Amino acid sequence: MEVVAATNNQHKLDEIRDILKDMGYKVLSLKDVGIKIDIEENGTTFRENALIKAREIWRLTGKASIADDSGLEVFVLNGEPGVYSARYAGVPGDEKDRANNKKLLENMKDIPENKRQARFVSSIAFIFPDGKEIVTEGYVYGTIGFKEKGENGFGYDPLFIVDGLDKTMAELTSEEKNKISHRANALKELKKMLNQ
Repeated sequence: MEVVAATNNQHKLDEIRDILKDMGYKVLSLKDVGIKIDIEENGTTFRENALIKAREIWRLTGKASIADDSGLEVFVLNGEPGVYSARYAGVPGDEKDRANNKKLLENMKDIPENKRQARFVSSIAFIFPDGKEIVTEGYVYGTIGFKEKGENGFGYDPLFIVDGLDKTMAELTSEEKNKISHRANALKELKKMLNQ
């Protein structure tokens, strides 16, 4: 079955393809189906935003669609940056990740090591061609480091030290990350539901 991924983010697309490939799903990009769109994510939760994106692509294509909304929640910051993770510092384009990480470090400069717990959250919405919807969530827990480490990954990966690994997400290989990431955990939940 063909599934259209509601993302312009190549990293997310690769991760979704990698995790769903053994189930016989052919994951198409927006480019593959000739859609150039930026969908406004005006939900107040990751779940709402994932559904907004998946519903819009389903409406436009009539095909099965999959959308992820994900981000970082830092507990001492009352869940910030949360649904604003991608636009936390308000900087668009290539400098976005650096600006977001800088703002996060600035907001946490006085927070001691034992109070820097956080989690990555991923909500995945899957809509079948007939309109039936499934939403799953996945998490990975860790702490926010005091400086960026690692060359892999994107977003907050260089600051996020994974519980039990003593490495940042950006210090993991793509293969290692795809086994433990919040998106991988949400996709594993989705796989279970699709198999039922």
